[in-house]
Amino acid sequence: MNPPLNHNHFVSSGMDRSPNAQRGPEQALPYFAQFADDQEVAGKIDLQRLLFTAQKYRVWVLSIASATVLIAAALTFFMTPIFRATSSIQIDRETVDVVNLKGVQAEQDPFADDFYQTKYELLASRSLAERVAQALNLSEDKSFQTATPSIRHNIERLLFGDRANVAASKDSDQRHLTDVDSLLNGVTIAPVRGSRIVRISFDHPNSAVAMKIANTYAQVFITDNLDRRYEATSYARSFLEDRLKQLKVKLEDSEKQLVRYAEKEGIINIGEDKNLALVDLESINAKLAEAHAARVKAELLWKRAQATDGFGLKEILSSPTIQDNRKQRANLSGQYQQKLAIFKPAFPDMVQLRNQIQELDRQAEAEIYSIKSAIESSYLAASQEEKSLQAQLVQTKIDVTTQRNSNIDYTILKRETDTNRTLYDGLLQRYKEIGVAGAVGNNNISVVDSAILPTIAQSPNLAKNLGLGFVLGLIFGLAAAFARDYFDDSFKSPADIERSIGLSVLGVVPKPAPGFEVDEELLNARSGMSEAIRSLRTGLQFASSDGLPKTMLVTSSRASEGKTTTSIALAKSLASIGLNVLLIDADLRSSSVHRKLGCSNQLGLSNYLAGKKTAQEVVQTTDTKGFYVMPSGPTPSNPAELLSGVGMMSLMKVCTKSFNFIIIDGPPILGLADAPLLASIAKATLLVIAASETRRNTTRIALKRLQMARGNVIGALLSKFDADQAGDGYGYGYTGYDYYSYGSDDAKHEAA
Repeated sequence: MNPPLNHNHFVSSGMDRSPNAQRGPEQALPYFAQFADDQEVAGKIDLQRLLFTAQKYRVWVLSIASATVLIAAALTFFMTPIFRATSSIQIDRETVDVVNLKGVQAEQDPFADDFYQTKYELLASRSLAERVAQALNLSEDKSFQTATPSIRHNIERLLFGDRANVAASKDSDQRHLTDVDSLLNGVTIAPVRGSRIVRISFDHPNSAVAMKIANTYAQVFITDNLDRRYEATSYARSFLEDRLKQLKVKLEDSEKQLVRYAEKEGIINIGEDKNLALVDLESINAKLAEAHAARVKAELLWKRAQATDGFGLKEILSSPTIQDNRKQRANLSGQYQQKLAIFKPAFPDMVQLRNQIQELDRQAEAEIYSIKSAIESSYLAASQEEKSLQAQLVQTKIDVTTQRNSNIDYTILKRETDTNRTLYDGLLQRYKEIGVAGAVGNNNISVVDSAILPTIAQSPNLAKNLGLGFVLGLIFGLAAAFARDYFDDSFKSPADIERSIGLSVLGVVPKPAPGFEVDEELLNARSGMSEAIRSLRTGLQFASSDGLPKTMLVTSSRASEGKTTTSIALAKSLASIGLNVLLIDADLRSSSVHRKLGCSNQLGLSNYLAGKKTAQEVVQTTDTKGFYVMPSGPTPSNPAELLSGVGMMSLMKVCTKSFNFIIIDGPPILGLADAPLLASIAKATLLVIAASETRRNTTRIALKRLQMARGNVIGALLSKFDADQAGDGYGYGYTGYDYYSYGSDDAKHEAA
């Protein structure tokens, strides 16, 4: 079958650059815009990804977990049995205060938040452990000393020998410290939440020793609490005795100085803080107030008497003499008026009556004058008395001030004496109270339950240790799996490609089914690999707005990623739907297309680019209708120079008129200049990435080189994909197309 080539379409000169060559670097930016997002996504926790990682490395996880369980079981059988004895005590906040004495002991507030915490710390203190060790004489107790050695002790003995034990046995102080450390390591203080009960537990290989120490701990703690109270009162008594002696001497000296100074200055005190001069001042001040009030009253009365004529004053009208005088005058006036109707005024009887009336008026005036004189005398006397008291008050104030100035030292001495007396009386009373309190032994701690002899070992617990070993093994296994997955920066799933380099995944080609090769997979139309190629074919048809690109470069960042296999399979798939497809082997350094297709490589692309052959001469047919191939030809000495010339672009121009689709199987990108040159010529570039093999940084560098060459990378193809290993839930095939079940003879026959 001759290739559908038109000789008029082949040109050997002239340069018509591909539209891809005019693209600027900004068009490739979307491929790298998401690179920065890869770090952001990596910083987030993807629970689904963690589950997939655990499933992927489940053999690691289960192996490490199993090994840890075996180690835990072995250690459990070699561990020394430990018995635990527990006693319980009750700690009350308040004690029964027999003598109602407060502040004898410098103790914490029983209602403070740290009250019980302080008691717990005292229970776990080293001083209490020392008292327990002394009470039980543990340094001489062989049952406590000769316990079954633990694994740690056995290891220390193997590493360091028995020198430390020998040295400790020679030094009693060292043995005591060792016993105290053993007590601290074995005791456990466990408060019962929501109650005042505290459990004291002790672990020891000897059950009797554990019971004895647990009970002794409770008893010694109660005794220690009483001793603390007694020591507090004892110290207080000693302190008060010294202070009382000092204050007694000081009080006697201050009293003697006060008496001598009072005799010298003639100071006589009537009462507390009072003397004679001050009492006189208070008395005169009170009398002056009374005299001033009397004077003001008399003055007001006198002024009213002066301003009143006749009988207008109340004191005049209330006088008995005036009242009697008025009655007589009224009687005589009545008689005079009656007789005036009969007699003339000159009549003797009338004259006599008139004279009597005038005499009464004269007597009334005399009485009024006498009353006003009395009011005036009373006013003058009150005024004189006020002035006398004011003068006396001024003199008394001078005397009091003089005595106060001379009484300053007396006041100082008296205050010091009173202070010393108060301190002495208070300390003396406190000393008596503490003496009574020291004889009363009250305690707020009591034993609730004593420890009994344990019969079942507390540890080792086989089930617990195995469970703990299994959990730790899972943790270690998962950590190892996550660490391996974290440091493995290869692409494992299509999501990794989209997330890391921003390329759309146009297809995913799985690994061959178990027991099959790639060629066998591709021969079977129902295999997962064939399905993947058909899916890639469909994806290419929708890769751009113009549909299937006329020319496409298939390349990869490095060798052995499946680009050649993909190119051949894709060409056959496109040819199967009626298209004329040309596959060009542009890998002039290491060609492999002719070997896979079984065609000759004597003539090929290198001959055409060198100008020695025409395109029609180097294109060969294949067994598949519509599928044509142009091998690479003899290996040239300068592949890059041949590809960079005008020959490759003119070949594309001619071939696009004769073929529906041209696939260029290019060389790897890194380390070579061939792939970027081909990417600048082809209208589209497909990047093949091998799953779990190609590193991300390698792909990024390769993609950047394509970007610099203005290559139009339309997407990526993930090859050698293992869905089970990736764990992302990707699968291929559907009912009737299970590529893991076509190994039967019927399936192979159908494939053939």
